[in-house]
Amino acid sequence: MRYPLITPKYYFTLFKELIGFIKKPKYENNLEKSVTLKIYDTIGLYFLKFMLLIPVILFFALVYDPENVQKANMLERFSPLVLLVVGGIILPLIEEVAFRLSLKFKPIYIALSSSVFSYYALTKIVFQTKISAIDESFMIRVVIAIALGLLLYPVVNSTSIKERLANFWRTHFRSIYYISCVCFAWIHITKYELNLTNILLLPILTLPQLMSALIYGYIRTSFGFKYPLFFHMSSNLLAISLSLLPFTD
Repeated sequence: MRYPLITPKYYFTLFKELIGFIKKPKYENNLEKSVTLKIYDTIGLYFLKFMLLIPVILFFALVYDPENVQKANMLERFSPLVLLVVGGIILPLIEEVAFRLSLKFKPIYIALSSSVFSYYALTKIVFQTKISAIDESFMIRVVIAIALGLLLYPVVNSTSIKERLANFWRTHFRSIYYISCVCFAWIHITKYELNLTNILLLPILTLPQLMSALIYGYIRTSFGFKYPLFFHMSSNLLAISLSLLPFTD
């Protein structure tokens, strides 16, 4: 098929493959596809994601639209160009390393994901600040996160532990995939004010992120790490660019 992105049948097939993976995630899901077809599929899933999000968008528009305090804060702190770099490039890279890189087991992936995830935990739980905040705790958070990664790598890379973990990943990949998706989604509740209403609506408010995580995880496992990374960056860059337009206020 020369131009698959313009045919409805292509999207039906793509949706079928995605749902099949979500229902039964496979660790060894390296699809035999050319680079060109992988790019087509990534772009196709990009469009498919927006179509699937229409009911959620309507819910936010017509039923309940909570204030995105994270977005408001970043708009105050950053110029438009810096906002595009931080929100559209740096944060997606951090999130993909934390939540998607180690879906495929390698000691270096585990060390990097653990390092970045510890930065998340230190930022949100210990210091209760913002991921992008360069404040008095920034260097402490960075140094601890890097130190953890450096200490963890040789441990995970030791022959006996590496073999056990590799087997664990293959055996329990389904749980690893689902837990990664839910953690990625629910951590985004911090975008909103943590009041009772928002907490009760957490599954709905974080549904876009859950949907993204399910798709990103499928792409990462099937095509490689760079594809969901570019997908994530493109989504964020588009959302930020639209938010900067004058008629969106």
